[in-house]
Amino acid sequence: MHSIGSIKKHYKYLFYLCMHDFLEVFYKLVSKKIHIKKSLFKNIFLTMDYSKIPSPCYILDEVAFRKNLELIRNVKEKSGAEIILAFKAFALWKVFPILKEYDLNHAAASSLAESKLAFEEMGNKAHTYSPAFTEKEFSEISSYSNYITFNSLRQFEQFHPQAAKKGISCGLRINPEYSQVETALYNPCSAGSRLGITADSLGDKLPEGVEGLHFHTLCESTSYELEKTLEVVIQKFGKFFPQIKWINMGGGHLMTKKGYNTEHLISLIRSFKSAYPHLEVILEPGSAFAWQTGVLVSSVIDIVENNGIKTAMLDVSFSCHMPDCLEMPYKPVITNACDEQAGKPTYRMGGNSCLAGDFMGNWSFDKELKIGDRIIFEDMIHYTMVKTTMFNGVSHPAIGIWSKDNEFKLIRQFGYEDYKNRLS
Repeated sequence: MHSIGSIKKHYKYLFYLCMHDFLEVFYKLVSKKIHIKKSLFKNIFLTMDYSKIPSPCYILDEVAFRKNLELIRNVKEKSGAEIILAFKAFALWKVFPILKEYDLNHAAASSLAESKLAFEEMGNKAHTYSPAFTEKEFSEISSYSNYITFNSLRQFEQFHPQAAKKGISCGLRINPEYSQVETALYNPCSAGSRLGITADSLGDKLPEGVEGLHFHTLCESTSYELEKTLEVVIQKFGKFFPQIKWINMGGGHLMTKKGYNTEHLISLIRSFKSAYPHLEVILEPGSAFAWQTGVLVSSVIDIVENNGIKTAMLDVSFSCHMPDCLEMPYKPVITNACDEQAGKPTYRMGGNSCLAGDFMGNWSFDKELKIGDRIIFEDMIHYTMVKTTMFNGVSHPAIGIWSKDNEFKLIRQFGYEDYKNRLS
């Protein structure tokens, strides 16, 4: 029997989901008639009282997260592919129990720490790949892994005997020398890339003991880009398929982004499996799990002006807490702000590190900013917490969850000891 309290929570969650879906439809209708920032509607259903949330703080929205997991599970079930979480994008282990509710309980690891996290917090061994394994770590990595992909033939020859004794399925990362990723920093198939083995290096037969092939050529990409990549992979490496048991199509499958054609992805994978029924197909997206599932809350702590340019100084850093903004680069969305508009109060956002380039801009607001105002950076749950630094000793944002019960739960705060313990 369910308690009255649990029943109330259940219906509260259903209402929350319905409101989310209603607002999405409402936005689609009104956006055709008037110009309006989607962020204004997207967060209406999030009744967060930011004044009660510590600043700075990453906040994961559980309802949005669950919607992503539901979609990913649907793709997994309909396509027949194994879909695993790439920790390099998102590794908030406090929510791993939620993943298990959707039968998404395996991970792709790229290091000893990630493989150990998968074993300890997901309860399963990892699919592990590293550009270069070290002798001192490999034995422990192999204890936490059931699939290991090697980046070079030399590494395979060095470590395969050790892995084989533990019953680990070993594979090679291949480089099809084809990728549509335009940002050079994220293109693993550029000329001279250190990632993966090209077809001309493999000859006509794979080394004995190779059971799988792994390619990774996408970055926040569509299923149509995967389709084109698969054509190249089959052309260059298809002759090896009879010799292997599995193929890992890497990450970058942004299936939870609006407009992504999941039916095409499902059809593509099913067609591939029909052509090669003996192959297990593995996808390891990262961003797709956490896409549009939360924000980074920050505050204005000062406003400076130089040569007519106003900069709102924040208690967060682009360099330390939102590094992809500077690396890619891209300009993040700020709730209730827009791109620079004449006649509106306009500001750069300034990070709180000493790096001269720790700023971005410009954004316009409906009214002048003041000290203490909250600045909400949207979509800041993937490739943020896993990449943060404590450069300059700047304070690391807290981490919290806005639960499906419409309540804020603080998971972790950071302080001086976290900074000190990273050093000696």
